[in-house]
Amino acid sequence: MEFQQVVQRRRMVRNYTDAPIYPEVRERILRNALRAPSAGFSQGWAFLVVEELADRERFWTAVALPDTPPARSVRRAPLIVAALSHKQAYLDRYAEPDKGWTDRDESRWPAPYWDIDTGFAALLMLQTAVDAGLGACFIGIPPARIPAFREAFGVPEQYHPIGYLTLGHPAHDMASPSLRRGRRSVEQVVHRGRWNAVAELGPSASG
Repeated sequence: MEFQQVVQRRRMVRNYTDAPIYPEVRERILRNALRAPSAGFSQGWAFLVVEELADRERFWTAVALPDTPPARSVRRAPLIVAALSHKQAYLDRYAEPDKGWTDRDESRWPAPYWDIDTGFAALLMLQTAVDAGLGACFIGIPPARIPAFREAFGVPEQYHPIGYLTLGHPAHDMASPSLRRGRRSVEQVVHRGRWNAVAELGPSASG
């Protein structure tokens, strides 16, 4: 599939068939995640792969996905990949001689790059799923359920789950009601040369 097609076809899929994902496709998805950029090549990420039925049920219990028809559609996904960031890997990497932040002061960072870079990796998995003809969705773990998730899968405290991906063969899927908001145009979000408040409001809002 052409790259532009991958970008245009990517959407959050929340309904799957029971068909399994071939191991070689799963491994391509995971390998591509490792191609994401990371500050200082810190690569402070980890991925928990959940495939076996018993493990998936344990996962759904841990994150407390509600027992509703939409949630049951999500639960049919044959593959779950939790994406976890490792902040200490970045603080340690930037304390090395070529960076020199030996105080490991988190305030030096303009944003939590450990979470951002792990998000980049998750996006590469989403795009690879599209290229492979699969559907995927990125979902956050409620903060109150993170301890249960850690306990269920033995995840160390230093790894923070930024969310998880469900992946599978897409079934008939209802479009999210949020899409009724419409996609913002380039003119609304891109500021050329200097900030343009009128552009930010957009044609429909400015009238």
